[in-house]
Amino acid sequence: MRTVHEVSRLTGVSIRALHHYDKIGLLHPAQISDAGYRLYDDTDLERLQCILFFKELQFSLKEIRQMLDSPDFDYGSALKQQIILLEMKMERLQNLLDLARGIQTIGVKHMDFTVFDTKKMDEYKQQAKESWGI
Repeated sequence: MRTVHEVSRLTGVSIRALHHYDKIGLLHPAQISDAGYRLYDDTDLERLQCILFFKELQFSLKEIRQMLDSPDFDYGSALKQQIILLEMKMERLQNLLDLARGIQTIGVKHMDFTVFDTKKMDEYKQQAKESWGI
């Protein structure tokens, strides 16, 4: 079992955020000590990792809670979806970087607005939400 302070140090998530996650029902600690300290087990840390992946993909905390609390939630399937979304995000960022470097090299004459289009990623994100009943 880890204290909220240990979890914060391990994950980089602030103690305040962990308290908030508990308050909104997103991440409850496995136990509360006699002294009132939140104690997290490995299952809690696995859930936190999943939360952080979804946050990185810009899902709201409310959406994340709904997905994780869905009776149909499957961590393996969610991880596959997260990987696909992260790959899409990585490709988009690489395209933006390539465009910026092109502008730096040849000037503003190099115009490509397609790299700003997030439609494909947004559509897949919506499919992910729907698969978990959101």
